[in-house]
Amino acid sequence: MLDIKFIRENPQVVQNAAKNKGVDVDINYLLEIDSKYRELSLAVQKLREERNALTSGIKGKPASEQIEKGKVLKERLEKEEHALNSVQEELNEWLLKIPNIPADDVPIGKDETGNKEIRKIGGIPRFSFKAKSHDELALSLDLYDTKHATKIAGTRGYFLKNELVLLEQGVLQLALEFMIKQGFTPMTVPWIVNKDALWGTGYFPWGIEDHYTTQDGQGLIGTSEVSLTAYHQGEVLNEKDLPIKLVGISPCFRREVGSYGKDTKGFIRVHQFNKVEQVVLSVADEQNSREWHEKMLEYSEKILQDLKLPYRVMLMCTGDMGAGQRKKYDIETWFPSQNKYRETHSASYFNDFQARRLNIRYRTKNGNTKYVYTLNNTVIATPRILAAILENYQEIDGSVIIPKVLRKYFNNFDKISPKKQ
Repeated sequence: MLDIKFIRENPQVVQNAAKNKGVDVDINYLLEIDSKYRELSLAVQKLREERNALTSGIKGKPASEQIEKGKVLKERLEKEEHALNSVQEELNEWLLKIPNIPADDVPIGKDETGNKEIRKIGGIPRFSFKAKSHDELALSLDLYDTKHATKIAGTRGYFLKNELVLLEQGVLQLALEFMIKQGFTPMTVPWIVNKDALWGTGYFPWGIEDHYTTQDGQGLIGTSEVSLTAYHQGEVLNEKDLPIKLVGISPCFRREVGSYGKDTKGFIRVHQFNKVEQVVLSVADEQNSREWHEKMLEYSEKILQDLKLPYRVMLMCTGDMGAGQRKKYDIETWFPSQNKYRETHSASYFNDFQARRLNIRYRTKNGNTKYVYTLNNTVIATPRILAAILENYQEIDGSVIIPKVLRKYFNNFDKISPKKQ
């Protein structure tokens, strides 16, 4: 959520930001509601002052004219307060629809074609044979079952089996252990949350259709960012305790609305997956946020480098980033069978956009109160990263080498080989 004062003073900046992000909002209409809200606030305040003056002026038994005036003031005040509450509710609804302002170095673009490549790391593997897709490899090695999963769970359902289960647990554990060494507090999180947490982190209203809802009106998380960022909802923290560094490990759930026909084979795009996610709550200083943004990106890159997977870092343009994000990087990992990079990680900072919605503040050293700034980034997500490992580590005989950094989770077993018939 943006500060209404900022919107009043910079209406064109806010309108342009919404346009560049592809968000359809009318800032002028919002300001009309805001103006009406301020007028009603003054009217209510004036009536309350009149009522208080009348009450304090009564000595002993009130005169009939005082009683009549008090009755008229009460009726007018109730009417104006009702109107004020109605307008305030509409104003709050509109403020939740306004996207964040992109940082100055974010490229303006309509879609992914406007994204900017920052760097490439790692050599592309060259095979003497035609590279198989991850699902071909997984099926032939008895690591994956979609036939039975589809009967049970429908489209995009899957079972992981045998060594791939160990590989998944190893990757998640590797990421979690690394982030703990960086001073992050490890947490499991609620997977089902109140809608306030989803509105507060900015996934609503823009991502409502992509979230599962329970019969109790709660929502399933699409990332532990939701639970971690909302952890301090409604609290006032102390500056000495910042930054707060949290790392969550959880299942994630997404409906994948709009992805009909995309990635129907394999387990790149699924409804349920697992993720290790990093979240930072920091002081209200953008330069500090930008430094943390780069640092968190480096943490994710370090995991990919340890896995020896080739990847590239992309700076996302305005049209290919979330409504709440101020700046966003994606990491795309190489998939040999597709001969291209695919998104596996996402790193974003928000300034106080999420904190205002969640009302997370901190008390500064001099006693002032400010909203915290928030950041998040994927450390690792499975099973998509497993697909990249299978494809990049495949051998001509259909076997898959286990990355060295993961072998400790396999009792130093180094290869997944075709099962003997």
